[in-house]
Amino acid sequence: MTSLHVNGEPVDFDLPKDMPLLWVLRDHLRLTGTKFGCGRSQCGACTVHVNGRATRSCQLPVGSLDGSEITTIEGLSDEGDHPLQQAWIEHAVPQCGYCQTGQIMTAAALLAKDSAPDDDAIDLAMGGNICRCGTYQRIRAAIHTACGNTGSEDS
Repeated sequence: MTSLHVNGEPVDFDLPKDMPLLWVLRDHLRLTGTKFGCGRSQCGACTVHVNGRATRSCQLPVGSLDGSEITTIEGLSDEGDHPLQQAWIEHAVPQCGYCQTGQIMTAAALLAKDSAPDDDAIDLAMGGNICRCGTYQRIRAAIHTACGNTGSEDS
């Protein structure tokens, strides 16, 4: 039996310990906002927070997470009104949208550690998340907007 707290709710289940967290979230808990991208922990589409840290879920065995706090995009805000979600809309970040939940979850972890990151800090934190549509400048601008920072030289 594995016990987690997912988006603030206790969840107990008996699944194979080597099952990736991504599939527990999507297939068993029906939290489909977290996306499957590459399946190799390289693209960032599957990013969630594990104990507050941005973590790729597609290769993470659920058996290693007993007692962990998991936050998905669904748990970031009850109403979808988190400052990052609002900034994403304001800056028209999504095109295809596939990578966006992973991008937002990575950005949220960054802002939890650094409330006013500069462009270099944003680029470093977001560097592992791939956007096929290439909206990286909009992503950076949205992060600056979400934290009230107007210091981006590219915004």
